[in-house]
Amino acid sequence: MGGATATSPRGAAAPNELIRMGDTEAEAGPLAGRLASVGSAMPEAHPTAEAAKLLPFLALEARADLQAAAVQHALALTGSEPGRTLLAGQAALLRALIELAVAPAPAPAREATRVLINLAADPGLHKPLLAAEPELLACLLGCTLDPQWPWAEEAAAVLANLSREPAPCAALMEALAASGPGESGLERLVRALCTPGYNARAPLHYLGPVLSNLSQRPATRAFLLDPDRCVVQRLLPLTQYPDSSVRRGGVVGTLRNCCFEHRHHEWLLGPEVDILPFLLLPLAGPEDFSEEEMDRLPVDLQYLPPDKQREPDADIRKMLIEAIMLLTATAPGRKQVRDQGAYLILRELHSWEPEPDVQVACEKLIQVLIGDEPEHGLENLLEVQVPEDVERQLQQQDRQEQEQCKREHQELELAPEPQAEGAAPT
Repeated sequence: MGGATATSPRGAAAPNELIRMGDTEAEAGPLAGRLASVGSAMPEAHPTAEAAKLLPFLALEARADLQAAAVQHALALTGSEPGRTLLAGQAALLRALIELAVAPAPAPAREATRVLINLAADPGLHKPLLAAEPELLACLLGCTLDPQWPWAEEAAAVLANLSREPAPCAALMEALAASGPGESGLERLVRALCTPGYNARAPLHYLGPVLSNLSQRPATRAFLLDPDRCVVQRLLPLTQYPDSSVRRGGVVGTLRNCCFEHRHHEWLLGPEVDILPFLLLPLAGPEDFSEEEMDRLPVDLQYLPPDKQREPDADIRKMLIEAIMLLTATAPGRKQVRDQGAYLILRELHSWEPEPDVQVACEKLIQVLIGDEPEHGLENLLEVQVPEDVERQLQQQDRQEQEQCKREHQELELAPEPQAEGAAPT
């Protein structure tokens, strides 16, 4: 049978991988004359010494207006790779920015946190950030989960950037485990993500990518898939969350990673969770199926309104397809996905899909659903050991298929529209 599945859980979707905020040029302020040399264009001579001039103005005891101006200059430096590298090499300056990021008003905590967001967007700077302040993750986590902290969204964005890499992700898991007695850190994180208005001043959309990154780790998936906790069921409605593709993408990425645990597929597809309609509904359009076809679909996918829109984000559509693909890894899973009419939704999606790589992923899943069952002993596709040379060939074939699909799509876009019959040439 055709098709292939992803080989390991992954972090947040592509749009959420690099979160950057802020200006790329320093704004004029009270320090314009005294700190002009540390704006976005640093002098070539002794840039480290010039950047160090910011340090006294970033101290907690400095005047608020001087702090704000100094932070703006630091934020301007993060607009370029040399500027980010320069800041990352100043441990004392990093510590000062971190202290300001978690300090109460009138400290410029929001702008300081935006500096950290931009620094954390560069994986090569994670090590110096955490070395400058080993408690950084715990501090940010406390701010993120504090219902009263006004800049909790920015703190969550820093965590989303940092947790993309294995070492900071493991450290964040440790911080969650050590978050105190009572409710576990992961439970608090999920509650904050799933509770509307948890923080009246911060939407906390970036908790979605944070959870997606954490779900790369087996311990997180074990927590999410614990039948006694009902965590996955709380996440499912967020696949249709209308106000933020960041939150939707993070939740879909989390669900996809959970689908790697094939031992839980029967439970996920069964009545206790019933995950498939939540994965298919965002992929469905306003198509009008025949009565016979409609009866094959889950109730939630029948008779959708004529203005039904598909998920607009291509990366999220691809992750939804990948999650369904993973659920077809076992023979019982394939049967359940087939029996719930997934092919009908995917068939219409394939005809509509404008993105070549998503279209290829859709084709592979359709091949699994309509193809022959694999030989005895190979029923579980996640447990099949693929030789390295074969895997390389398959990856190359995937790339070639995507490039071919992209070329065909471009040719269709460039082709002149056919003239109506009898129309005079222009």
